Amino acid sequence: MELRGRHVTLRSTTFADAPTLTAILAEPEVARWWGIFDLDRVVADLIEGDPEEHPFVIEHGGEIVGYIQAVEEDEPDFRHAGIDLFLRTDVQGRGLGPDAIRSLAIELIDGRGHHRLTIDPAADNVRAIAAYAKLGFRAVGVMRRYQRMTDGRWVDALLMDLLAHELVR
Repeated sequence: MELRGRHVTLRSTTFADAPTLTAILAEPEVARWWGIFDLDRVVADLIEGDPEEHPFVIEHGGEIVGYIQAVEEDEPDFRHAGIDLFLRTDVQGRGLGPDAIRSLAIELIDGRGHHRLTIDPAADNVRAIAAYAKLGFRAVGVMRRYQRMTDGRWVDALLMDLLAHELVR
């Protein structure tokens, strides 16, 4: 599957993408939020993943610059999707992340019929929270001690959601 945004293309991951994604995850500013990944973990968690996960690489100018995934809850009474992503450090702050999220959100809303999307950045990841808010995501609440960091500390996350009609297209 391939989705096109204004500046990025999202395409389904392949095993050949694993070394590039491993290198991006090794960048200190990415590893800060995502933790430690070796090639085996990238393949297991980001390429193969769970059946409910839909992984994509983010391409810009023909290069892989990041990764985005959707996780769908298909239970009819609770149907929604969650999004998570990371970008290479040198392309952060250029609008590529929001473009990737918007592209995936349109597919999840228009193509797959989801009425609500969620995203859950670390509560102190101010840049990510601001980027998500530009697309229409709103803070729902703090999930206390949500994620364990590589140094063993537990940190809070900010649960944000977006209803289909709130997406800034």
